[in-house]
Amino acid sequence: MNAMVINLFYLLAALLFVLGIKGLTRPKTALRGNRLAALGMLVAIVVTLLDRQVIDYTLVAAGLALGALIGAVMARRVQMTAMPQMVAILNGLGGGASLGVAAASYFSVLAQGGDLSGTTLMLANGAAMLAVLIGTVTFSGSAVAFAKLQEILPGQPIGFSGMKFINLGLLLVALATAWMLVTGQAGAGGFAVLVGVALILGVTLVMPIGGADMPVVIALLNSYSGIAAAAAGFIMGNTVLIVSGALVGASGIILTQIMCVAMNRSLANVLFGKMAEADANSVDADEVYEGKVTSSSPDEVSMLLDGAERVVIVPGFGMAMAQAQHAVRELADTLQSRGTTVEFAIHPVAGRMPGHMNVLLAEAEVEYDAMKTMEQSNPNFSKTDVAIVIGANDVTNPMAREDKGSPIYGMPILNVDQARNVVVVKRSLSPGFAGLPNPLFARDNAVMLFGDGKQAIMDLTAALHEAA
Repeated sequence: MNAMVINLFYLLAALLFVLGIKGLTRPKTALRGNRLAALGMLVAIVVTLLDRQVIDYTLVAAGLALGALIGAVMARRVQMTAMPQMVAILNGLGGGASLGVAAASYFSVLAQGGDLSGTTLMLANGAAMLAVLIGTVTFSGSAVAFAKLQEILPGQPIGFSGMKFINLGLLLVALATAWMLVTGQAGAGGFAVLVGVALILGVTLVMPIGGADMPVVIALLNSYSGIAAAAAGFIMGNTVLIVSGALVGASGIILTQIMCVAMNRSLANVLFGKMAEADANSVDADEVYEGKVTSSSPDEVSMLLDGAERVVIVPGFGMAMAQAQHAVRELADTLQSRGTTVEFAIHPVAGRMPGHMNVLLAEAEVEYDAMKTMEQSNPNFSKTDVAIVIGANDVTNPMAREDKGSPIYGMPILNVDQARNVVVVKRSLSPGFAGLPNPLFARDNAVMLFGDGKQAIMDLTAALHEAA
């Protein structure tokens, strides 16, 4: 293909990527944005395959078929509750692919006996070593994130307060080894050392990060995979791979920073796997709950909702686990049919990844306009008759405002405790990802509706129909 034609197609693909990312910024346009980005990737792949003069397309076709089959099975079988784990896997595979490209490039030069000291070759090897380092860290870090999300490993932080110094030391060793490889002072043995150190670094970066910070980790690893892909693009001399990788890397860093602000976490602490430290005098669950929690029933809650003019529903990971989004939508429809104003208050890190609740509610055909951000919702909780919290624990925990010794102190939360009445739907009083009790459950204006989230909401809707 003509070079000008190829570059025009690459420009079209890059434009589709940009439009796709722009579409993903709003729930209403997210589906269209995803399709535009997918179309851009299809254009980029087809043009690259035609341009590279592949001798035998049989292996390429087999890879495409196998990948399409795996992707289709994952899309159909993986539940929304497991979507964060799947994203972690895909981030890891992206990092692994970049590692593979870089390794092939480096060993190809070694096999040909090339002079690694040449300026052009040094630049190429520099990109290769960057892809190796970031790609390997992404691969092993994503594996740990998956294991934590899947509860193969404990969700709480694993490590000690000085872990950041170990991470810094590993990073310096990796950078020094990479420089020796770039300048030709090390060979295949040095390459193995770099990969080994990077694998360990990925593990030690993610191990000290607890389940409550997983949304930040996912966004950060997504950024790492993009940067590794961009470095691989430099190795291959592929413009569209550089552009797409840079877009993913930049957008991932921006999203990571947004998540850090939403969780009152320092980006530097997340980058170096520093744990939030709790006060030794922090209160325990028995002290918070004993004799203060009020249990209720669907019939009692339906009477509470009977005269409510404004109801705010706060979804959390408990709703996702119970697959209760459709039942929640039916409850909202029932309340609205009675003249009640119903809105959904969504914390930016509710669930285990950004946008988790928005996707679930959109799947249940909840109107986008009814989904309100934390900034939109908080000023109105004091004017809310009933707030219904479904499995959202840490993002509604008043300790973030009141307990300076709490690991989540300073984290912006949904101020549901300011509503006139609060109904919390949970299986038990078990803590959320941060492992903390929630004083909201013991407030005078709060009642607990214990049980499976989906069944409890269905029972509540049935009780409202019976009372009508």
